[in-house]
Amino acid sequence: MIEFRSITKTFPDGTRAVDDFSLVLPSRKTTVFVGSSGCGKTTLLRMINRMVEPTSGDVEIDGASVLGRDPVTLRRSIGYVMQNSGLMPHFSVIDNVATVLRLNGMPKKQAHARSRDLLDTVGLDRALAERYPSQLSGGQQQRVGVARGLAADPNILLMDEPFGAVDPIVRADLQQELIRLQRELGKTVVFVTHDIDEAFLLGDQVVILDKGARVVQVGSPSEIIENPADDFAAAFIGAERGRRALRIKQTPRGAVVVDSEGRTQGALVDEAQPAVMGERPTP
Repeated sequence: MIEFRSITKTFPDGTRAVDDFSLVLPSRKTTVFVGSSGCGKTTLLRMINRMVEPTSGDVEIDGASVLGRDPVTLRRSIGYVMQNSGLMPHFSVIDNVATVLRLNGMPKKQAHARSRDLLDTVGLDRALAERYPSQLSGGQQQRVGVARGLAADPNILLMDEPFGAVDPIVRADLQQELIRLQRELGKTVVFVTHDIDEAFLLGDQVVILDKGARVVQVGSPSEIIENPADDFAAAFIGAERGRRALRIKQTPRGAVVVDSEGRTQGALVDEAQPAVMGERPTP
């Protein structure tokens, strides 16, 4: 469990990035910080592994303050995946994945064996192991970044807009891959995005933030969609527009759901009736 206790962060130029933020992030779940640029979400994420130090307050992991731990040791115990993968261009794929393992003293042969297993885990062909980042597609690079983040088998995985730089098709594939990995591995994932649809897809707990990391609303995707906390939350999630502003339309073959633009999104199905509209029950 990760807990933020009355965290504030003021940068040297006077910018108040975080103002009295407190929140508990549950273990083995995915918590998504979502908000517009400059709201403090990445600052919060980087406080967990001490890449950013709070001006006041504390961050605890399982009841122990991160401020009492050596920053380097702490960072090596927490997985970190960033936008554009952050791979070292002069290292091969296998050496990129093995980086933290080697820094922690694992012999090269053992580290490479573990890294090849991780390529399997994230859905990459082992034949790519000796290639360099420049020889990979953007999606492949991001998968390598995820493998590197998982290399030391951390309990916590921090993901800072990891899919923001790839095209929509690859992004959708990577999102589904993360859902699969979380289902299989059960990590405590902290994910940062500005995309509310991505937040609702991936998050068990979604935290909508405004400037200064002010918490607008915390809850599951269903809780937030069904009951936005205020006008800001409703506007941010698009409660009154697009795919979330749905209404029922009657057609000759049954009821369908349409969005605010009148586009059909799906059919309403009575669970007691056949799943296909117009299909007659079998006697």
